[in-house]
Amino acid sequence: MNTTNHYNTIVIGGGPAGLTAGIYLSRAKLRTLIVNEGPVGGQMVLTHEIANYPGVESISGYQLASIMKKQAKAFGCAIRSNILISDVELKGETKQVTLSDGSSYTSDSVILATGGRSRTLGVSGEDTFKGKGISYCATCDGDFFTGKEIIVLGGGNSALEEAVSLTKYASKVNIVHQFDHFQAFEHAVEEARNNPRIDFILESSITGFYGDEKLESVDIKNLKTGDMTRFKTDGVFIFIGYMPNTEFVKDKVELSQWGEIIVKPNLSTNIEGVYAAGDSIAKRYRQVATAVGDGTIAALSASAYLHELKTKKQLTTA
Repeated sequence: MNTTNHYNTIVIGGGPAGLTAGIYLSRAKLRTLIVNEGPVGGQMVLTHEIANYPGVESISGYQLASIMKKQAKAFGCAIRSNILISDVELKGETKQVTLSDGSSYTSDSVILATGGRSRTLGVSGEDTFKGKGISYCATCDGDFFTGKEIIVLGGGNSALEEAVSLTKYASKVNIVHQFDHFQAFEHAVEEARNNPRIDFILESSITGFYGDEKLESVDIKNLKTGDMTRFKTDGVFIFIGYMPNTEFVKDKVELSQWGEIIVKPNLSTNIEGVYAAGDSIAKRYRQVATAVGDGTIAALSASAYLHELKTKKQLTTA
């Protein structure tokens, strides 16, 4: 075994869950490596404002991610980001993670904190106009639509909260949602309904995107009557949920029918020494605060497992 590349725990994913796990494990003097395929922070960095994180009145997702990263590194956590994972081996006492540059790392335990990604609508023209009028990130692209009329598709917390945020730029925001009610928290619904720049197109969905070099219009279908309307718009922001980033472990740990990692109360998976946390696990609520809680539980559970493992080895060699 290459001891230089061996860790007590490898955390796969550098969002709030993964960073929290890294903080707890490193602070407990456990050799820890966080591996992340994108920039550190995950989906959190795309959030313009986080105002419901306990103890913090208001902060951007990017700022919060930067603080968490700094904390983890200060405790000695190693971080590798913006690199692809080629393969993982989770069974057995020694786990292994291989990266796209050919480097390989081993560990006694693994925490899967792979997060999720924006769910796409999957209709005609969506791929064509991604980045040309279609966006999945209000923080990234809101400023491009200053003074313009746009659409927000979705009815959950993200859709309504980002719709309100986008009114800082857009002259008008039309929320298109497939149901006659919203799945968001009541305060988010009220804030959107009380905003004079927001209109609602309910029981409807977008069935196509059209334009020349950039998006110019969409087809909106009334799901109750079947009527179709060609609707002119300068942009569409799609917030219809996230898909868990679990494809690379689909044959390695137990997943739900939706691809979420199934965990026990201590966030252990069906594989000994492997834990999971954050948006990739099967759970109801997905917030930064819940991801942080998951990361904490997974780290403490992994720590307990590592302690038991060390004790067993000492008894065996005694």
